[in-house]
Amino acid sequence: MRSTVVPLTIAGFFFFFIGGLILFFQFDDGLNHTQFRSGSSTSGKAQSLSARSLEDSKITEKLTKIENEPSALFNDPAIAQAWGLKKSDAARAWSVTKGSREIIVAVIDTGLDTQHEDLKNNLWKNVGEIGTDSKGRNKSTNGVDDDGNGFIDDVHGWNFVRNNNQLNDNHGHGTHITGIIAAEANNNTGIVGIAPEVSIMTLKYFDPQSPGSDNLKNTIKSIHYAVKMGAHIINYSGGGLDYSQEEFDAVNEARKKGILFVAASGNERSNSDKIPYYPADYNLDNIISVTAFNPSIEVLASSNWGTESVHIAAPGQNVISTLPGNAYGFMTGTSQATAFVTGGAALVLSHQAGFKYTDVRKYILSTGDALESLTGKTQSSRKLNLYKALTILDQDLTASGVRATNSGQVKVLSEQIENSGLGATAQFGKSLIEALQKAEEEDSSRVRKDRLGLNPGSP
Repeated sequence: MRSTVVPLTIAGFFFFFIGGLILFFQFDDGLNHTQFRSGSSTSGKAQSLSARSLEDSKITEKLTKIENEPSALFNDPAIAQAWGLKKSDAARAWSVTKGSREIIVAVIDTGLDTQHEDLKNNLWKNVGEIGTDSKGRNKSTNGVDDDGNGFIDDVHGWNFVRNNNQLNDNHGHGTHITGIIAAEANNNTGIVGIAPEVSIMTLKYFDPQSPGSDNLKNTIKSIHYAVKMGAHIINYSGGGLDYSQEEFDAVNEARKKGILFVAASGNERSNSDKIPYYPADYNLDNIISVTAFNPSIEVLASSNWGTESVHIAAPGQNVISTLPGNAYGFMTGTSQATAFVTGGAALVLSHQAGFKYTDVRKYILSTGDALESLTGKTQSSRKLNLYKALTILDQDLTASGVRATNSGQVKVLSEQIENSGLGATAQFGKSLIEALQKAEEEDSSRVRKDRLGLNPGSP
């Protein structure tokens, strides 16, 4: 009997030992996964640390050399690989504007390879931290807060993870997003961004090498910095399921300063109308929430959607862009789609510098292509169209009203809308033409009254 008990005891010991190890590693893996997956719904300390984190984006292919693919527009070798540029009609948009150095886009992400061959010439420069100080030292490296903003040598932005000016990207996500927005054009190198002549302010809130960092607090600090230092547009490609009053207040502060906030709808595979994803789903009118579609213009299975909470769709599958170390690669997610919309907003604001954030937002959303495949997926049922936003602006229209100077303009614009794919029966097309007709009638009435001397100030 005793000889049977001993083996059973030993077997039981090993069974519980191995089982304990399995449970331990599963638990440990769960914590690690929580640190890198945005919107984790786990509770406890791990959730509080990852309340604002990156999407579960991975580099699907990395390139150290770009094959030359000649373009009639630019000499950037990989431009022909960028299917998203074609789907958003970027080439024709660039005939109108390529952006402006005066427009500052703050990218809150994992940092940036500031020496990347396709990005280094498009970095925002803090004028208070460049030049020489009273002692003849270089302000960018003198270890002094020369402009008194509370940050030392913050020439191109700030690292809120390490609390210094080292913006190095240990992940790749931030460099990828920045390239989509503003990779340099016509430099015989790599790719071209949506707005290749704007200025990029880099704000680092997330670092995979610092898992104990409070990403939510870093996000809030980054937003405050962008507001303080004069950003016009904020791009935020992360998020989570937890509502934060402090974060809401920060985005609202940006709104009060006239800053547009473009945010990823998230990769939670869920309806954001029912399960909100923040900060994209805060009820603030300076936010554009973006979901992602593939080359067939179908919303990705991984992307969040919502007819109330998600506003527009943009390219997000296998998007080529910049990576650290002068490399390039493909990534997928609503992060990439968000960068497309941010670039579009930067083009609109560059073209119409007097526009308010409400004007830019309205034109981005109203001039997109209305598609059946996007019905039930976004509030607008539209995908981004850069050219339409800019060319409708060229018709002397504004978000607060329109002007028609002759009877032919209504007909011309109607034809443009029909030929461009919006369709004269689309709601925006209808309202636009009706507004033009009304403006034309009011203009004719004013002329008649002028002739009769009925208008104040008329001769």
